[in-house]
Amino acid sequence: MTKADLIEEVARVVEMTRKEAEVIVEAIFAAVVRALRTGDKIEIRGFGSFRTRQRQARVGRNPKTGERVDVPAKKIPYFKPSKELKDIVNDSKGTAPAETAPTDSARLV
Repeated sequence: MTKADLIEEVARVVEMTRKEAEVIVEAIFAAVVRALRTGDKIEIRGFGSFRTRQRQARVGRNPKTGERVDVPAKKIPYFKPSKELKDIVNDSKGTAPAETAPTDSARLV
């Protein structure tokens, strides 16, 4: 799903214009980015949490030349899905083929 798809889905579900839905989606993304930049944790119950993790400085190698390169310490965004989201994703994978494939009794008819 792309950002445009998400905007279309919000506009359809809430029955508003695409422009209004775009403002809402952009505002949510901006709030998430702003919170992560300041080091805050974002928790959305039933979905998951966003936070930053600190990566230590290290020495890497340029794959083309083999030369040593100093990689500075940095923060990276990290998403941890909730147990509910994991269960939903795993349940949908297990039931999707059964919903689309005919059962044995349906083949006999």
